[in-house]
Amino acid sequence: MPPIKAVLFDYGMVLSGPPDPAAWQRMLSITGLSEELLQREYWAHRHAYDRGDLNAESFWHTAASGAGILLTPQQFASLVAADTEFWSTLNPPMLAWVAQLQRAGIPTGILSNMPDAMEAGLRARHAWIESFDHHTWSHAVNLAKPEPEIYYHAAQGLQTPPENILFLDDRSENIAAALAAGMQAIQYSTHPAFEQEMHARGLDYLLQLERNTASQNGKL
Repeated sequence: MPPIKAVLFDYGMVLSGPPDPAAWQRMLSITGLSEELLQREYWAHRHAYDRGDLNAESFWHTAASGAGILLTPQQFASLVAADTEFWSTLNPPMLAWVAQLQRAGIPTGILSNMPDAMEAGLRARHAWIESFDHHTWSHAVNLAKPEPEIYYHAAQGLQTPPENILFLDDRSENIAAALAAGMQAIQYSTHPAFEQEMHARGLDYLLQLERNTASQNGKL
């Protein structure tokens, strides 16, 4: 396989951990909706929101209308905050590896299906997001995974040919699209499974960057 010269990360369920159930309960409380109705309306319009076809205001008011309710300005603001909190849990072992890559000078990027308000909220909350060399947020380019063009946009942003990029995502359809775009890709589930796949592909050196660097500097 061509050498890996950059690593591209999905945000949700790769850099982040599982969604926060307490934040979901807050959304239920704010809206007064049943679990079934909120699930239906939230996910019915989520892709359009991620893609930038809807902004935060139009997403939440469309979802509310579908559920037969109206939102006050205070409810809207509270829902945006709770939705950001919903996706704010972190994946510490993956973030530790990101830091290793960055210290070793390997370009890193984020390619995420993410709406406008959530990008703003997460960047305000997590300063480490700014350490990536490039960010491709779906809402900003009016594209969303698994559309092929969004992968090419990310590769151009990293100034790296697709075949030299390793892409990590938790969804199989996004992995398939990355492979079709010429990238190398691993579907992420758990960190031990990810590391096992890296070993199987002979990419151990990317997991041992600090040890290798220390050895080269005569520290080991």
